[in-house]
Amino acid sequence: MTMTDAPNRKVRGIQRSLLVGLGLGAMMVPSMAWAHVTVQPGEVVGGGFTVVSFRVPTERDDASTTKVQVLLPEDQPIGSVRTTSVPGWEVTTKNRTLDEPIDMFGEEVGSVVSEVTWTATGDGIAPNQFEDFDVSMGPLPESGEMVFAAIQTYSSGEVVKWNEVAVDEETEPEHPAPVLTITAPGSDDVPETTDTSGATAAEGDEDADDSTRLPLVVSGLALLTAIGALVVALRRRA
Repeated sequence: MTMTDAPNRKVRGIQRSLLVGLGLGAMMVPSMAWAHVTVQPGEVVGGGFTVVSFRVPTERDDASTTKVQVLLPEDQPIGSVRTTSVPGWEVTTKNRTLDEPIDMFGEEVGSVVSEVTWTATGDGIAPNQFEDFDVSMGPLPESGEMVFAAIQTYSSGEVVKWNEVAVDEETEPEHPAPVLTITAPGSDDVPETTDTSGATAAEGDEDADDSTRLPLVVSGLALLTAIGALVVALRRRA
């Protein structure tokens, strides 16, 4: 072994570490950003109709998502709930009878949709992928929040319930429920994007920024650390 073999081996070792760090950083982004089932956009204008998407990621490496159930809040009945076709999925709805009818444009509505279920007719949502399931609903409450419950079934038979509500803003539960924030019409915080059919919606990517910021920072730090180690090794070699 020559005198230059040891430094060369150290450099090659650092280079391998750099590649490993890059790979780990890339894997951390999707795994942390897709932490749970969410509703997109997370904020809409109240009082009217809107279209939201329930975004469902598959977090398992050895199973696919084959069934998704969304339960609407019982204390906030919505007079009109409609779905649209999703390739590779069969959609069904379940209704419930209200104790007291609600008024919808001057007409009494005594039965509303309480549950929407999507069942895969093919392979479902593969590992490391996600699917958006659109729902049109309204009229919405004027303001406040709507807390949904989602039930995710995997091809392995595992069932995950996303129905937990945080007790404080600083702590997120293990299986948080999808929450839709409703802003009063005319508020300064009203989302700018409006659906051409009259339903209001906001950019889903804006809501994803907060959920993806942390993994991006962690990945960036890992990359900077690996690059720094490589620079130090090259200087020692020189």
